[in-house]
Formats: sequence, C-alpha cells, structure tokens
Amino acid sequence: MKLAINGATTMPYSLEEDITAAAAAGFAGIELWWDKVKDCLETKAPEYVRLLLDRSGLEAVAICPFLVSPFRNQEALRKDFELAVRVAEEIECGMLVVCPDFQPASLSKEEALQRHADELAWYAERAAAAGIRLAIEPIGGHTLVPGPLEGLALIQRAGSPANVGVLFDTFHNLRSGIGNDQLEQIPLDKLYIVHINDSPDLPLNELKDADRVYPGHGIIPLQEVIGLLRRRGYSGHLSVEIFRPDYWERPIADNVRDAYDYTEKLLKG
Repeated sequence: MKLAINGATTMPYSLEEDITAAAAAGFAGIELWWDKVKDCLETKAPEYVRLLLDRSGLEAVAICPFLVSPFRNQEALRKDFELAVRVAEEIECGMLVVCPDFQPASLSKEEALQRHADELAWYAERAAAAGIRLAIEPIGGHTLVPGPLEGLALIQRAGSPANVGVLFDTFHNLRSGIGNDQLEQIPLDKLYIVHINDSPDLPLNELKDADRVYPGHGIIPLQEVIGLLRRRGYSGHLSVEIFRPDYWERPIADNVRDAYDYTEKLLKG
C-alpha cells in the first residue's frame, strides 16, 4: 500500500504548499482539494500544476470533492464537474471523488436513490470519455449512502458503469456504525481508495469531521483495517484525510510530517 495525503488535512494552505510539504514528508501521492486547484488556476495554467507534481515526484491520486446532486444547483454542479474532468485529464490525474447528496424530505428513499443513480450515470459517462474513474465516498450517517455497500448498490442502479467504484473512509465507517465486514464485501476492483483517519471516543451522533485525529490517536481499530486490506491484496493508496482546525493552525510541514509518521508507524505494525 502507498501513502497519500488529502488536501483537507492542510486546508488553509495553498496547492503549492500542499505539494511541497507532502513530498518533503515522504508521501507517494496526494489528493488535490478542488477549491485549491481552482484558486491556483486563476493565475496559472494546468500545465503549471502538472509541472509541480512532476518535480515533486508525487502522484496525483485524485481531485476531490464533488457533490453529485439531482436536487439542487444541478447545472452549476455539472459545469464544475466538467471543468474538473478537463483539468484532471490535463494534469494526468485519473480519479475524481464524488459525494452523494442527502435525501430531500419531499421524496421517498426509492425516488431519491433513482434520481441519484440517473445523475451518477451522467457523471460517469462524462468521466469515462476522458479516461477518468469516479470514487463514491459514503458519508457517516448519510440518509442514502452511509456505507460502501450502499455505494455499490447505487453504482448498480446507475447501470454498473465500469469506471465507478467506492472509497472506504475509516471515520465515516465508524460514524455509520458499520463493521469491517463491509470492507470484505467490496470487490477489490471496485475499492478505488481508502481514507485513513482516527476518532476520539465520543458518541457516534456527536462526532463531527472536525473531531478527526491522526491515525493511531483514537479508538478506530486501524490495525485490523490494514490487516484486512493486506489479506485481500489491496495495493492502492491509504490517504490521510483530517478536518481538524487545531492541526490546520500548525505549520504545514509539522502537520504533514506527523500525518506521514503516524500512518507509517501503523503500517509497520
């Protein structure tokens, strides 16, 4: 398995700072935060981002996140997504991470899922034309896609596009009360990426993204997750994604180095 870092872990910092710090810490890959990419592209061409990545030796694992929603701002969301597909193609990033919207109160779950599936099929078709994969990220406590099995069911409902798989996030998995048995049920060719993070010991209904902590600093049995991934033959990226404000306030080099060191320590057992 290869280590990556997600731009949410260093949220206040720029894309350039993210890339520099991730490479210095020893990460093999990086998930580019889309808002940071857009900020960079206000004054630079995509070729500049590609050059930054080439010089750093980092793989652009994914660009994230993108909301898939047939319920609100559909035209704007689609336009933003199409721009991201073009950018991903130009910087040679082969994956975008997409997140489902919540079920509107005015729709039944069946109706909401079908409309979501139709929208996902549209996204998948546009991404496939550029050779881009989509990773669906289940969200902890989500009304429609709280776990990877619901993500797989949504893919099937969308017509089983070949370029769509799921993301497994250890924190969201905890918040949804899902055991590691779901990880065993994901076909390996549909497990596109794993987000690794940890959680304090709080009631599940009180947990927020801002509560996440470095791997190994909480209660999630991450060694079990890593062991299961190894037994299954997963060789993709483990990407550290943490939304903790007090980590953001640290110097980026210290934050990213600790994210790498703590995750590497878990991998070494």
